[in-house]
Amino acid sequence: MTKYAYPAVFTPENDGGFSIKFPDLEGCYTCGDDMVDGLLMAKDVLTLVLYGYEKDGKEIPVPSKETSIALSKGEFINFVACDTLEYRKMYNNKAVKKTLTIPEWLNEAAIAMDLNFSQILQEALLSKIQV
Repeated sequence: MTKYAYPAVFTPENDGGFSIKFPDLEGCYTCGDDMVDGLLMAKDVLTLVLYGYEKDGKEIPVPSKETSIALSKGEFINFVACDTLEYRKMYNNKAVKKTLTIPEWLNEAAIAMDLNFSQILQEALLSKIQV
């Protein structure tokens, strides 16, 4: 799964900004100068932390129910959604070399048609993983 939504606790600061924490995720907190900035920063940190969980093979916790989160005076909850696959596409797009084996006749036929092996493999993989 690459799409998530988690509750974030927004704490208003004296300067008009917000401190933001995700109680379900260790080390997942940020801040924003205003609500718009806070929401953007919250999405960014949530995506980065969950991407790290996925990459490290850590179990991704189930998001808490809004009613189970204790709030201090002035705090409020806002759910933040993210997509770690979109993050990977943007920031983890380095080309990697792969070696593969195909029958000689198929190689010759593809070369004769001036086919781009890398492009075809990418298209086939995207189709296979349904992206």
